[in-house]
Amino acid sequence: MEELDLILESVKHDMDAAVKHLDHAFQRIRAGRASTSMVQDVMVEYYGAPTPLNQVANVSVPDAMTIAIQPWDRTAINAIEKAIINSNLGFAPSNNGENIILNVPPLTEERRKELAKQAKGETEDTKIVIRNARQNGIKELKKLEGVSEDIIKDSEGSVQELTDKFSKICDEHLKNKEAEIMKV
Repeated sequence: MEELDLILESVKHDMDAAVKHLDHAFQRIRAGRASTSMVQDVMVEYYGAPTPLNQVANVSVPDAMTIAIQPWDRTAINAIEKAIINSNLGFAPSNNGENIILNVPPLTEERRKELAKQAKGETEDTKIVIRNARQNGIKELKKLEGVSEDIIKDSEGSVQELTDKFSKICDEHLKNKEAEIMKV
């Protein structure tokens, strides 16, 4: 029965990873307050190599509507500014020669609805990954030899319970994110 446990553990691990990815995706969806996570995926062309922004500059949030970026190397300031503009985050960086300031504009009702729709799309993508993990788990169970059909049916039931549990977790995360986005 060790093989059964390994299969169930693998399915659970895959589903858990999908939910963690969803949480990471939700961090990138801004909800009105400035956060360093809004720019964490910005890649700066630094000495000819794409480099994460947090490896070339100090990123901070001095207040709820501002992100401050202070490059460690002043020669990189233009490259950072260009990377922010090209990242399509919707920010207009202001450069004072030493720092880059990003003002996070308040969200309009239309933009809030767009972000809620984006969060819903991320959730659906995650649920697809969860269902694929279920399918893979069931395929693996059916490949097992020397195990009774009853035990395989019970294990399939366990895989389905995991699927339901993780889908419910996704729905809860979406509900919380939508509430955060729509809060004015």
